[in-house]
Amino acid sequence: MHQPARRRAPRYARPSHRGRNAALAATGPTVTQDRLAPASPIAGKSLTWSDEFNGPIAWGTRWVGDKSSSYKYGNHNPDYNKLDWLNKNNVTVANGVATFTATPNGTTLENGKQAWNTGFLTTEGSSEGFQVKTGDYAETRVKLPSGSGAWPALWTWKDGNGEIDSFEYHPDNPNLLELTNHVNPGNPKYYTDASAIAKDQWVTIGTYYGANSVDWYVNGVKVFSDGKGVGANWSAYLILNLSVCAGQYHPAPQGTAPLTFSADFVRVYR
Repeated sequence: MHQPARRRAPRYARPSHRGRNAALAATGPTVTQDRLAPASPIAGKSLTWSDEFNGPIAWGTRWVGDKSSSYKYGNHNPDYNKLDWLNKNNVTVANGVATFTATPNGTTLENGKQAWNTGFLTTEGSSEGFQVKTGDYAETRVKLPSGSGAWPALWTWKDGNGEIDSFEYHPDNPNLLELTNHVNPGNPKYYTDASAIAKDQWVTIGTYYGANSVDWYVNGVKVFSDGKGVGANWSAYLILNLSVCAGQYHPAPQGTAPLTFSADFVRVYR
């Protein structure tokens, strides 16, 4: 996998979101893969909740796509280097894959920048109201974006924090994932692996929410343990989304071409 000519170093002061198998990871989802019995790399865990994106998004029942308490104004949040304007029409499903799309929407944000409609899935506010909790393992398989300004993530949120970032990705650091515990903060992990993480490549990313350590997995292999954990009684809502950078820490979109990001599934084991 190529390295960029000028690789931009991660910004360690970036604010939070407020504001099994390597061969499979390199290819798109297949019928064969989707029929395999899902398994967790954490011993003793069984599947308790999932969305395989084999049908339309279950808006209102399983997911909410147009508001979140993590966003200052409910559907947008310019204070955290984001151009997002949440719109559930910007998440579509076809052939077992959910596609998140971001497009300029012509609205001017409170900071004077132009907003982008973008795709967002959260369990917060749904009738199921599903939450991950201490001891759970959450996993997603995603195709990382290539467009400048794209900022996808799987993360959690509840009551003004509760945030564990299973991953954040920025195409200007094409082989790097940001892995962060905001509940019991320590040093975030900037995990680099050019063979597994790249623009327009599929990768499976998982997080074990341990009481005493949060552990991150890439393609079923543990890559980082923070030794901090979430505590014994933690719980939070899941969020999978495509944010759009406003340009403070990573480049903003170059032009108005749509940005896209794809997900094969979200699974939680307990």
